[in-house]
Amino acid sequence: MRPVIGITSYIEQAKWLVWENEVALAPMTYVEAIQRAGGRPVIVPPMPEGVDETLGSLDGIVFSGGSDIGPERYGADPHPQTKNVRSWRDDAELPLLEGALARDIPTLAICRGMQLLNVVRGGDLHQHLPDLVGHEEHKQVPTVFGGHEVRLDPASRAGALLGERAHVRSHHHQSPDRLGDGLTAFAWADDGTVEGIEDTRRRFALGVLWHPEAGEDMRLFEGLVAAARAYRAQRLGAGA
Repeated sequence: MRPVIGITSYIEQAKWLVWENEVALAPMTYVEAIQRAGGRPVIVPPMPEGVDETLGSLDGIVFSGGSDIGPERYGADPHPQTKNVRSWRDDAELPLLEGALARDIPTLAICRGMQLLNVVRGGDLHQHLPDLVGHEEHKQVPTVFGGHEVRLDPASRAGALLGERAHVRSHHHQSPDRLGDGLTAFAWADDGTVEGIEDTRRRFALGVLWHPEAGEDMRLFEGLVAAARAYRAQRLGAGA
């Protein structure tokens, strides 16, 4: 049986056919990537209640991309370019990620998700990366993923999956500054931006600033699904 992989979702106003309403949604690219990697994807709505029940039904989880995290979550004043904060999403996803790490559920945190991983571990963020690196190559065109190279630590879990360099697709204007407790950087852009972090104390807890679901390389998702399959076998064995 395929391991069940949750995908955190947005709440946004949407219109389809004759309907217009608020919806809980996640891009199909996440769903398809998990499916292709051998998992069973399920959408997790952003609700702060029922964290234990949600995590108790999952073998792995993807924290998806999205809007900026509220700077008050890491003790900072807002930068003028910090926009579209969704406080309800922060309220839901911070305890969900804390719970996933506490249970050692295999976790892949993407873009906003990576930033959330750093914040939940007590780290903070550069709120507007162009102020630091002097260019906007990490977010070149609205609604379009830009491509660039990253260098990876070959001794890291992601390095073992991807090698020492990878071409990635990204769309972000924030990045980790001070790394949170227990987190280690494993990937960097050529301008020095930290592009990947991991908690090596966990079976699989990786965060990447790029969007692996937007490309053809499924190795990070395959790594997540493999870890989720082992977690499922252990979980069901313990309950037998």
